Amino acid sequence: MQSSSDGEGRSLWGEPDLEAEEKTCGVCGDRASGYHFHVMTCEGCKGFFRRTVLKGIQFTCPFTQSCLVTKAKRRQCQACRYKKCLAVGMRKDMIMSEEALYARRALRKRKLQKSPPILPVEPLEDHGLSPEQEQLIEILTEAHKKHFDSSFSPFIHYQPPVRLHVHNPEAQGSPESAFPSLYLLPSHEDNAEEVLPDVFSILPLLADLSTFMIQQVIQFAKAIPAFRNLPMDDQISLLKGATLEICQIQFNMVFNEETNTWKCGPHGYTIQDAALAGLQQVYLDALLKFHTNLRKLRLHEAEYVLLQALVLFYPDHIEVTQREEIDQTQEKIALTLKKYIDRWHPWPEGFSTPNSCCC
Repeated sequence: MQSSSDGEGRSLWGEPDLEAEEKTCGVCGDRASGYHFHVMTCEGCKGFFRRTVLKGIQFTCPFTQSCLVTKAKRRQCQACRYKKCLAVGMRKDMIMSEEALYARRALRKRKLQKSPPILPVEPLEDHGLSPEQEQLIEILTEAHKKHFDSSFSPFIHYQPPVRLHVHNPEAQGSPESAFPSLYLLPSHEDNAEEVLPDVFSILPLLADLSTFMIQQVIQFAKAIPAFRNLPMDDQISLLKGATLEICQIQFNMVFNEETNTWKCGPHGYTIQDAALAGLQQVYLDALLKFHTNLRKLRLHEAEYVLLQALVLFYPDHIEVTQREEIDQTQEKIALTLKKYIDRWHPWPEGFSTPNSCCC
């Protein structure tokens, strides 16, 4: 059976291609991903060579210009690494400039927009997902289901704190204050009662919930082959930049926009609970608006997991080293998400998609 590969020595979404396991980089000896600029190299040396040529960088060896270039030492002397790239046959003339790459992509996009289908097909088939994209969704969905506990089982036996209530006979006719209903019982009636904020009871709970969610995000990321294949420093950088955003996307999956409640297993939590914990109202208003608007989109589970992965693989963090590889992974995720949206949430008849406008 023919293996499914991306043409650069890796199977889909970063899984190792068995046929390429024995191939090594001609520059540093690391596992090669394919032929790049006329030589079998790894992703790291491919990106290093391309950046060096495009930016016209001149390196100087601080030693004897004969440094050993290996997987472990390739970053120690850039001058000798570049010298070895040329020595093994990497060709500068095969590197396309950023302008040329942009022009080629734009040309491909115009051709796709102008080229009519050869044979008539069913409407949904125009946006059908490729087998590779279907596999990506399957990998991400499996990672999400395995590492997202929607029942919040560690908190099943949690007992909400007992709060003190003070009867307020004037509350019935009093107008809402600058903190509407934050200190009122959620279901107040004629005999309204003021609630004394119990910060020290609700704050540890929210902290535990946040820690629980963060741990799940880390496990979700580790279950993705393309993430596991990155250097550990890059993994840490991506998680530092994306964990809180992914937590919010996951929290949206348990949000009820009719009651403005996050259903965490047997318990529900509201903006009022966050206010009692001391969070500022200006932050809470934006948070509630985000969750309400996102929930109204009625996203499928596949769209939620693709959004999480899209946020995770962000190539513009300053500290990442495999920027090009991360960028390519994010682009694959973005194209898959667009294809899925086009298939299951098509634009109403008579409307044009944003990409259908001619420049």
